[in-house]
Amino acid sequence: MKAFSRSFTLKEKILLLLLSLVLIGLAYYQFVDQPVRSALVQAQAEADSLSMELTAVNAKLATMRSMRAELDDVTAGGKASEMGSYNNSKAEIAMLNDVLSDALQYSITFANVTRSGDQIRRNFTLQLTADSYESMEQIINSINESHYRCLIGDLHCSAAREKYVLDGNIAVDATATFYETMVGGTPDAGLPESRPAA
Repeated sequence: MKAFSRSFTLKEKILLLLLSLVLIGLAYYQFVDQPVRSALVQAQAEADSLSMELTAVNAKLATMRSMRAELDDVTAGGKASEMGSYNNSKAEIAMLNDVLSDALQYSITFANVTRSGDQIRRNFTLQLTADSYESMEQIINSINESHYRCLIGDLHCSAAREKYVLDGNIAVDATATFYETMVGGTPDAGLPESRPAA
């Protein structure tokens, strides 16, 4: 039985050809054009993301190089200090006594040790009397630039007013902090629990 045995007219052949071209075009659009465009958009988004990451990495690298250069300058100038391991108080007190031996008189009062993670802060107040501004400046610089990491803050200088010192002497009140680390340190009864830095 021949159901489709008749031949198509010219008009039907043209319509079938047009229908075939439309179907081929739709298939091309669906299975070739759209996936390629999608892949290109995705590739462009990934390229933009990588470009942003590269910019961030380059900025970080520039910062690290700057920090390295600054650190090299500090170490070349001999100003680098050591963060001693806990409990470094005996060495710090010995250094203070050596430096303050040039003062006419001095008093050091240590506060309780504070801890934030591996960082230990040993705060102290310092009162001293020196015979001149230059002598006082040399003492303060020696503490500030000592072998152990020390930060001096809240420094007040005035003319000494005690009856037993000569005119021209300088009195200094300051607060300072020695920094230590738990890396390589040995905990003891004086070490508090870790608290976030204030």
